[in-house]
Amino acid sequence: MSSVITIKGNIVLPTEILFDSYLTMSDGKITDISKETTSANVIDATNQYILPGAIDAHVHCYSSLAEGFTNATRSAAAGGVTTIIEMPYDADKLICTQELFDNKIGLLEQEAVVDVAMLATIAPQGGLDQIPLLAQSGACGFKVSLFNTDSTRFPKIDEGELFEAFQEIEKTGRPVGVHAETDSIVRKFIEKHAEEGENDPAAHCKSRPKVAESTAALTVMELAHYTNVKLHLYHCTFPRVFDLVAYYKEQGTNVTAETCTHYLTLCENDMNRLKAKAKINPPLRSESDMDILWELLALNQIDMVTSDHAPWTIDKKQADNIFENSSGAPGVEVLLPILFSEGVATGKISLLQLVKVLSENPANRFGLGHRKGKIEVGYDADIVILNPEEKWVLDESQMHSTAGWSPYNGMEMHGKVKRTFVRGKEVFNGKITGNPGDGTFISAVHTREV
Repeated sequence: MSSVITIKGNIVLPTEILFDSYLTMSDGKITDISKETTSANVIDATNQYILPGAIDAHVHCYSSLAEGFTNATRSAAAGGVTTIIEMPYDADKLICTQELFDNKIGLLEQEAVVDVAMLATIAPQGGLDQIPLLAQSGACGFKVSLFNTDSTRFPKIDEGELFEAFQEIEKTGRPVGVHAETDSIVRKFIEKHAEEGENDPAAHCKSRPKVAESTAALTVMELAHYTNVKLHLYHCTFPRVFDLVAYYKEQGTNVTAETCTHYLTLCENDMNRLKAKAKINPPLRSESDMDILWELLALNQIDMVTSDHAPWTIDKKQADNIFENSSGAPGVEVLLPILFSEGVATGKISLLQLVKVLSENPANRFGLGHRKGKIEVGYDADIVILNPEEKWVLDESQMHSTAGWSPYNGMEMHGKVKRTFVRGKEVFNGKITGNPGDGTFISAVHTREV
């Protein structure tokens, strides 16, 4: 393939769409955006959108060891995601030391099909000395939890330890992201429903009430307010959390918040239909909450949308007792298609809003904005061609994750990813054309805000 590639189509820039224009990329970078071209090698995407590659800021490649970087990033490529941000919670260990972090970089350089930035975490006790070392190794941020998912793999960090950690993380300029659920509230309600013999799918939602999420969000926003750390709230599920985020932003707290595709398209009414496939932490909320999240997205009050890709194999979703199933669902491959189909194609959000929450905002928050997140000369040529008119039905058997299932199976889709380029190399054109090793580690660049 020629090292110079030009695409003709409707180019989606941060603030406008250039119709019937030409984007040229060479040596991994965007080199020209213009109304005319002299290039002999032109991909004709007339009437299709040329988008910046999506950045999925919430991906678990190793919660299931069967998935790994290769399968998760193949899924990403097929869905128009050109960079994933990998979580530090592997099935067998916490990525909480510089040695473990550097070893994982070596693994992704061999296995990834698209580019990867990585989060680090801290040990529940005695790991604060690793924070500057992990930043030195290029971590794009830190991830912690107020809920004890698993004492080894995904532990709770106590509030006192978090207060000290936030102070150390602030010195690095990195953001700290939080799984915000108050552990004691969730534990009490899980026990309550178990004692009462309630273990049907709906019991999962009842066991994790909204107050568990909002109280945890308030705790870490207060910690961020007093430490000046950059804070990010993961997988926020209902409007009040975003109202609280808006309040803290007005107070000068440096905080961003995301929601996920499942909270925009599924609700607690779907639990009996999907059963354990819809068991996700935090849980699905009401239909009204789902509808208002779209309104907040249209008002630019949600900073980004992610997949929270958790590729459990189907055997982890088969128990009759809902509490005995693993939590989470695969989603990186459908992040962009669902947000376009359910958001842009229906008129709920604009295309410019889509690229902001899927590309520009995550790039800027996690220290990738010096080279990724928008179509601009000099930036990485991470490009997606999307046909806005093509309609199709989502088929879980055609997905590329080892999970082999999707909670969105059978969904009617409007708009389809046709081709994906990572730094100018085609990795998807209806089938996966990228190879393990095509992706690379993206070291984050952050500045400390004093």
